[in-house]
Amino acid sequence: MVETTRRHERLSRSEDPGRRLTIDAVLPTAVELFIPARALRAGQAPLLIHIMGATWLPARAAATMREPVIVAAVHLGGGSASNERPFVADPLRFRELLATIRRRLEADPGAPRISGVHLSAWSAGYGAVRQIVRDPSNVAQLSGVLLLDGCHTSYLPDGTPIAAGGALDTVGLLPFLTLAREAERGALRFVMTHSEVFPGTFASTTECADWLLERLALRRTPVLEWGPMGMQLLSRTRSGGFEVLGFAGNSAPDHLDHLHGMAGFLPSLLRPR
Repeated sequence: MVETTRRHERLSRSEDPGRRLTIDAVLPTAVELFIPARALRAGQAPLLIHIMGATWLPARAAATMREPVIVAAVHLGGGSASNERPFVADPLRFRELLATIRRRLEADPGAPRISGVHLSAWSAGYGAVRQIVRDPSNVAQLSGVLLLDGCHTSYLPDGTPIAAGGALDTVGLLPFLTLAREAERGALRFVMTHSEVFPGTFASTTECADWLLERLALRRTPVLEWGPMGMQLLSRTRSGGFEVLGFAGNSAPDHLDHLHGMAGFLPSLLRPR
């Protein structure tokens, strides 16, 4: 069933003014680097490395924002394993990617200086983020992490939902718990959004967010507000630099809303600590 009362607004693809560069050979697929005109004029801007989804979408989102931001976007595949695999195969891959982006910007006359590094992912892109943040030296380089309806883990036994007697495989959530604790103490910002989609064979973003909040002894604050792109916000939780935003919707369009609405979440991520 697909709910049709709320608008599911979508970004439209366009050639926004700015500079576009491509980075090959670091990851299995090309990384698309976009420097919006606003970032070119600023002289310095935060870097957002985004994983999962059409690479033009994060670039389009950045172009609509008041804040200058450089975007490096990559799509590694449709499942969490595809996104995680390159960073498992080479634990230094994230540092190599970041160093390559810095070199490309330094070699480009007029390109802005990077003022901070942020990591974001939508949907199954969480697999890459989870592997990256397992390494404390990677976390030390980050100013913020944004998960857009993308925090999952397996059930135990595999494929058995909690309602059928299963339990969460919490090992898969421990890197995010560590990250949330770091955010709480102000080391970086960690923003999570989630829908009400229930995948069935693996844990939902709601179940995973609930587990993190329980472990941190945090409670949701119920709200009823409009979010970006016609989304409907139902709950908000904040503690230090950690924030969880719960949205209505249990269908595929509701899931896609989080990617198209990312410009509405980036200001919270980019806010100075």
